[in-house]
Amino acid sequence: MSTKVEIYTWGSCPFCIRAKALLDKKGVKYTEYCIDGDYEARENMRQRAEGRSSLPQIFINNQPIGGCDKLYFLESINKLDYLLTTTA
Repeated sequence: MSTKVEIYTWGSCPFCIRAKALLDKKGVKYTEYCIDGDYEARENMRQRAEGRSSLPQIFINNQPIGGCDKLYFLESINKLDYLLTTTA
């Protein structure tokens, strides 16, 4: 089984674009949910993200990771690769 990565985005969000750029650079396959204007989808994301409603919201193996800054922080402390290679 492989690692499942999901990212909720807003089309013109610079943080969303930056987070996807890091995942793309690392060759990570992910499912993107572009929720522009879809408030029902945003509420679903908020529930999954333990109340966080900012974008992006990133999930690895159904665990909420947080947003762009958290993703880059995990990369900076060499923990992101571990999360991306751990299967559900």
